[in-house]
Amino acid sequence: MKLIILDRDGVINLDSDAYIKSPEEWIPIAESLQAIARLSRAGYRVFVATNQSGVARGLFDIETLNAIHRKMIDAVQEVGGSIDAVLFCPHGPDDACNCRKPKAGLYEEIAKRTQQSLQGVPIIGDSLRDIEAAISVEADPILVRTGKGEMAEQQLRQRHPDVTIHADLFSFTEALLRQDKTDK
Repeated sequence: MKLIILDRDGVINLDSDAYIKSPEEWIPIAESLQAIARLSRAGYRVFVATNQSGVARGLFDIETLNAIHRKMIDAVQEVGGSIDAVLFCPHGPDDACNCRKPKAGLYEEIAKRTQQSLQGVPIIGDSLRDIEAAISVEADPILVRTGKGEMAEQQLRQRHPDVTIHADLFSFTEALLRQDKTDK
């Protein structure tokens, strides 16, 4: 089974320092939905793993978060793709949970659900914490420059110089699918 894990804010949709608090504020990054559709058509199971501390901060509730995710899933389906599951951490930075990235709880749950090791599985994020969580489960971490990616790039190059960097999810998808063809 081919598996891929995506962060949400800054990878699939535009990010906001004020948080994405409603379905109306959820706006996809150009070509991100098409990238997910291409991954789906190529046989990848797509999972989303996202920190959503806005819940703990009282900025929105679980019902609203589910509505945001429903909008995202519907938008992906409209262009011919699918998302297998969206896993999220609703806790704040001081809650000491295991699911908030850079801890690996969300990724470990995906491994458990799929009954698959995440070793070598592409995990795409726009922050150092996404990358460090991916490294901790021996996945293949990929940084995209969208969202907070450009800000994270210099720090990432110092700490983890071997991590692959792409402009956005679409360019990563193009490179992955080209590589898949050469590997056959």
